[in-house]
Amino acid sequence: MIYGANGYTGKLTAKLAVSRGERPVLAGRNEKAVRTLGESLGLDYRVFSLEDPLSVRAGLEGIGAVLHQAGPFSATSRPMVEACLEVGAHYLDITGEISVFRGVMKQHEKAVKRGIVLMPGVGFDVVPTDCVAAMLKEKMPDATHLELAIHGSGGVSPGTTKTAIEGLPYGSAIRREGKIETIGSADLARFIPFHRRQRHAVAIPWGDLETAWHSTQIPNITTYMALPPSTLKWLRRIDRSRWLTKQRAFQWAARKVVDWRIKGPDEQTRETARCEVWGEVTDARGRRKSMWLEGPEGYSLTADASLRATLAVLGGAVESGARTPSMGLGANFVAQLDGVEFGSDDE
Repeated sequence: MIYGANGYTGKLTAKLAVSRGERPVLAGRNEKAVRTLGESLGLDYRVFSLEDPLSVRAGLEGIGAVLHQAGPFSATSRPMVEACLEVGAHYLDITGEISVFRGVMKQHEKAVKRGIVLMPGVGFDVVPTDCVAAMLKEKMPDATHLELAIHGSGGVSPGTTKTAIEGLPYGSAIRREGKIETIGSADLARFIPFHRRQRHAVAIPWGDLETAWHSTQIPNITTYMALPPSTLKWLRRIDRSRWLTKQRAFQWAARKVVDWRIKGPDEQTRETARCEVWGEVTDARGRRKSMWLEGPEGYSLTADASLRATLAVLGGAVESGARTPSMGLGANFVAQLDGVEFGSDDE
């Protein structure tokens, strides 16, 4: 089942699945949108919200795995995970939120006892960054510091934008000596040597602060996103106005603006845009190992990665429990994805 199939990423994933001869059940809470998509693709569909646990469990009847693509995951992940644990269905999602990863990973023992896999973050950026982190850990087993950076040129979807708005009041974060620490949104910036060109980047509170910790146990982790230097002024203003961004009225108004203005990358953009990932580990003696990765536009990569991950889980290739992508699918999983290339600047 693809839940949230009528959303931006859900539609891309459903259409890609059909093009590959797969027949997922589509689901969501918007009856008209889910029905229209299901009928256009010739797929079965179900309509249910996540507010009533009984309805969710009934909606999952006969389902072996749920690819959960309905954000914001801070609100939708928990009820779906609980339902999957109840009915014995595998759970995968495309979140990038630290709190969601932390919550899902806490369900590890329950998932093992139930014999199911819980695997959050099977899209961009977490699949490529988690795999890069795991590969770097293999290159330098005694690494003490990990830096990861992402860049995407295709734009963002409404769901991604709303998640970013939700996080505005909380600033940025890093992991220091095993613990996540909050920092200002513009406190940490640097130039990142991506494979083709150097880009200015700012530290962001991305999900790899949690997933890379589970995947590598490296105690010091920083995650960056490529943003122009001019953005720092905007981020500093937000830091000074956190009290405002916490207000319910601000959050409501900002989401409405997203609904009006943000549509997500169009087909032409998805076909031409590229995503970039850079990673570097350092040991206690200052030795360094770095890697780069390039792939298709982020939402296209998400559709591909999430489908392949779901099929791998359904095929029994992943041990039960709560897993990061690289823990469950291996560090080289990213190499299976369409249009991905990677290498090391150390070689």
